[in-house]
Amino acid sequence: MNAIKKYIAELVGTFVLVFFACGTAAVVGCSAENGTGYLLTALAFGLVIVAMAYSIGNVSGCHINPAVSIAMLVSGKLTVKDFIGYVIAQFVGATLGAAMLALFVGVDSGLGANALYNGDIVLSLLIEVILTFVFVLAILGVTSKVENGAVAGIVIGLSLTLVHILGISFTGTSVNPARSFGPALFVGGDALINVWVFIAAPLVGGVLAALFYRFIAAEKK
Repeated sequence: MNAIKKYIAELVGTFVLVFFACGTAAVVGCSAENGTGYLLTALAFGLVIVAMAYSIGNVSGCHINPAVSIAMLVSGKLTVKDFIGYVIAQFVGATLGAAMLALFVGVDSGLGANALYNGDIVLSLLIEVILTFVFVLAILGVTSKVENGAVAGIVIGLSLTLVHILGISFTGTSVNPARSFGPALFVGGDALINVWVFIAAPLVGGVLAALFYRFIAAEKK
């Protein structure tokens, strides 16, 4: 039963992320030329993490992102069973969030879906790996000490805001396979065709961050 509650928490958290953050992108726009919309979108993603971290964090850890979950798996902080449960819940939550968002703003709004940077798959993969690496590294660092618990949600939320401020102009910023899948599923077209980029790159970035943090944080013998 405790596992089911964790999965439900992850589903709801990812739903909220897509509905509110991708919803903000869809409503105000996330073009680099539109400064206000750009910053509002970045802040929306960060603020959702803060809100969810302090509401469901005690239940599931508030991953709401397969890239975070895979990093926790590699770090030995998540079992294979829970990893599978978390990822399924996250993808379901993101899909439901995108479906609900589509009811309000329609698929023509783009639903905050990601897109390749200048149509370049390699550069898009690279920027997403880098952005995810930085984001997940911050998570691993701030959650490594119990005494950071009071501020962890704020740090993680601000870190997500940071990577969005840079990444929006390139790919719209994914760093989260579930967040990218939900909107792409309903928008279709190129968004769905290229969604594999925004699934693969964040997972790679998450694994690299976990391996790197394990290396730099290793206890001296």
